[in-house]
Amino acid sequence: MRLRDGVADGGDRDPVAVVHAALDAGITMVDTADAYQNEELVGRTIRGRRDEVLLAAKFGLVWQGEVAGDFDVRADPEYVRQACESSLRRLGVEVIDLYYLHHRSDTVPIEETVGAMAELVDQGKVRALGLSNVTADDLRRAHAAHPIAALQEQWSLVQRDIEQELLPTAAELGVAVVAHSPNGHGVLHRSPSTADERTTNDLSTALGEIAHAHETTRGQVALAWVHHRQQAHGVAVIPIPGTTSVRHLRDNVAAADLALSHDELRRLDILRATS
Repeated sequence: MRLRDGVADGGDRDPVAVVHAALDAGITMVDTADAYQNEELVGRTIRGRRDEVLLAAKFGLVWQGEVAGDFDVRADPEYVRQACESSLRRLGVEVIDLYYLHHRSDTVPIEETVGAMAELVDQGKVRALGLSNVTADDLRRAHAAHPIAALQEQWSLVQRDIEQELLPTAAELGVAVVAHSPNGHGVLHRSPSTADERTTNDLSTALGEIAHAHETTRGQVALAWVHHRQQAHGVAVIPIPGTTSVRHLRDNVAAADLALSHDELRRLDILRATS
């Protein structure tokens, strides 16, 4: 989401270097959206390595200004087709592997949106369908119209709303969960003295102590907790931490191999972030 042109100098934050380092490390999913305004950049970074990438893109958010959250949602069938063609052109690819509706619509029934997305699958322009920012009812209705492969929602130690209704529905339907912001937008990297108000001192302290025991970082422990959700809930879970530097990318990759004990996981599970 935060990859941008203007830093292509071959350094630690060169977006091409970041994506290539991810592919070299065995990461396969590259996730973008038309709303991120970086599809052309993403297309350039994977050029020549397309067969190594599970390319995910999203549509539906139409920005109305520069202020965060200032957007409309377009999910009508005509826009579905228009958005896909535009993304394919900007990305420079013939097919998108996983195509998401970025946000639920209050005006267009989700069956209509998914029906149009399913036509893209039939036409060979999209391989699988996903949803983001939806309700459990949306997911169930959409899945009845066409199989939904993935549900992308925020999930971290400081944002666990997904566990109430969406997660059980995804598990029942066999839908993979793609967890964005698994480090709480960077909050879970911080020490108790600098922690965000959403992070209790107890949670931050626990992360620090577990990190010390494993000779790793708070952020890596928090990310490892999300990786362990697959075992806890019986559903495929793919965290996608936002990464703009090669160094940070390598830290994130290492977190996938961090095995937390039952007691450590239980300690983190029972610590709830303040609202």
